[in-house]
Amino acid sequence: LLLAAAAELPTAWTPEVMMQVQTIGAVVPSPDGALVAYTQTRAVIETDKSEQLTHIFLARADGSKRFQLTQGDKSCTAPAFSPDGAYVYFISERTGKPNLFRIRVDGGEAERLTDWKGALGNFRVSPDGKWIAFTGRKDSEEEEKAKKEKRDFQVVDEKPKNHSLWLIRAEPGADNEPKELAGGAFHVQEFDWAPEARAVAFVRWPTPVADDWTRSDLLEVTLESGAIQTLAATAAAETAPRYSPDGVWLAYQRSAEPPRWAGDERIVVRHRSDGATRTLAVTGDERPTLLGWSRDSKRLLYTESKRTRLALFALPLEGKPATEYESPAGTLSAVGLNLTGSHAGFAWETSEEAPEAWVLAVGGGRPVRVSRANADLPKLPLGKTELVRWKSTDGWEIEGLLTYPVDYQPGQKAPLILHIHGGPASVFRETFLGTPGLYPLAAFSARGYAVLRPNPRGSTGYGKQFRFANYNDWGGRDYQDLMAGVDYVIEIGVADPKRLAVMGWSYGGYMTSWIITQTKRFKAAVIGAPVTNLWSFTGTSDIPGFLPDYFSGEPWVNFEVYRKHSPLAHVKGVSTPALILHPEADVRVPVAQGYEYYQALKRQGAPVKMVVYPREGHGPREPKFRLDIMNRHLDWVEKYVR
Repeated sequence: LLLAAAAELPTAWTPEVMMQVQTIGAVVPSPDGALVAYTQTRAVIETDKSEQLTHIFLARADGSKRFQLTQGDKSCTAPAFSPDGAYVYFISERTGKPNLFRIRVDGGEAERLTDWKGALGNFRVSPDGKWIAFTGRKDSEEEEKAKKEKRDFQVVDEKPKNHSLWLIRAEPGADNEPKELAGGAFHVQEFDWAPEARAVAFVRWPTPVADDWTRSDLLEVTLESGAIQTLAATAAAETAPRYSPDGVWLAYQRSAEPPRWAGDERIVVRHRSDGATRTLAVTGDERPTLLGWSRDSKRLLYTESKRTRLALFALPLEGKPATEYESPAGTLSAVGLNLTGSHAGFAWETSEEAPEAWVLAVGGGRPVRVSRANADLPKLPLGKTELVRWKSTDGWEIEGLLTYPVDYQPGQKAPLILHIHGGPASVFRETFLGTPGLYPLAAFSARGYAVLRPNPRGSTGYGKQFRFANYNDWGGRDYQDLMAGVDYVIEIGVADPKRLAVMGWSYGGYMTSWIITQTKRFKAAVIGAPVTNLWSFTGTSDIPGFLPDYFSGEPWVNFEVYRKHSPLAHVKGVSTPALILHPEADVRVPVAQGYEYYQALKRQGAPVKMVVYPREGHGPREPKFRLDIMNRHLDWVEKYVR
């Protein structure tokens, strides 16, 4: 099924074994909290297949009566309960195109609700259970005709592929034709139902282009009349509308003015009767993700990064935020609320424990595990992971996660891998080492490597000042934070200074390509989807406003700043063996960024190799590619560091 190698009994973690790990996606409690629906995703690798297969599972909230609710060779995603808890609605491509389905909670055959031919976004069931609103875009007959006639040229920025907001009945029927509620001239990004089911608040973007999140506004459409009113349209970005269960308030997130890419957001409530707004207390990291309301409409629930963990918090209408749930170890992910706000579902994992689905009663109680997605994984040793802290060159405290080799003995000097996260406003959390992503952390540990995953300035989870501290300074103090971390691991006697490697993806790829222009201490570098030329990146990426925010102006205005902070400008003399990995269909960091750096190293005679992955966007998804990427990381480091 998965891999031929998986049939053999493994003795240590390898990329092939890591591909057996299943990930947990949406975790959704039923409205009464009695049941929990969740998704499990596994890799399918066969001769002519390389895909991720997702299915929906159902369990009681005490973890009993667990079973797979959906079946087949097509993924089923985005589970949502009907308000009476009798059905689970979901999206699947089992008919060739993504469509909406429903299935009874006791199983049986799924019923198709739509015959949709285009792109399908997200959906929500109305509080009275009668309607489903969804976002999507119908296929254009004119576009299909133009494609067949070979005249499908595109005029840039004209005719954007906007998603509209649509409405259908929540029951199957031949005449269940979707009705367009809003859209066409703009893009509907997300939305929420009013509790009386007579209105929908939605977020409007000018176009679906990723850069347009900075121009998002909040509107409301009334179902009966179709009238649309603007609720918030300011220089800030308004997102994540959430109605209170009592119908009095509409909560949403509002960014700073202007919106900042590193994240600077507050939670706001708007009184529905008079439109008065109130900005609630500031959250710890000033970068919350709003989930919804508690059942009594007195508190708002949100997630936020707290150092190396994601936790669940509650924000009252009056007063300061409080921790609703933070795991004693490890981290949460895929956190969601049920329709009534009485229960939260989430995935939980630690460095040594694979992710599983859990449910928590809001306002108290202990979380209960409801899944056993990874219960049958082989019990293989993992290196210990601990939180470490060090001082950077200017005295700032930096922390990260240090994973030791399996069976590490004190005093032993191990080869060290410096692994740098993307973002840069991202963070390394206490996630499972065996997760089948792009980096074979468990396999590195099994082969005797130590791995340092730092959270340098610019990372999320450490407060707004820390997150903005790398503005106008990529490759500056953040570089010093990383080098100080490597020095620290050497000083405590864990790392061998003569056997160092560095790697990272996206911003981590930027820092890796920057680091080897600044120092020769690393014996090998693996550079994933890197930004290497800040000028050309800004002109070709789907987020052209990203770097002008980080570097306080456009590249033709701040030309010297962009040049100074571009790895390509400092590439002369680089001799570190470099492996460049880049997805070919990457619109976030176009593959030309990798080619520019590759050609610069190649023309100097430096040891360099570049691998391009067709069809893939910024984060490769196909399992065969992920497996190849993990093995290439291992092989490159083994070749030049061991």
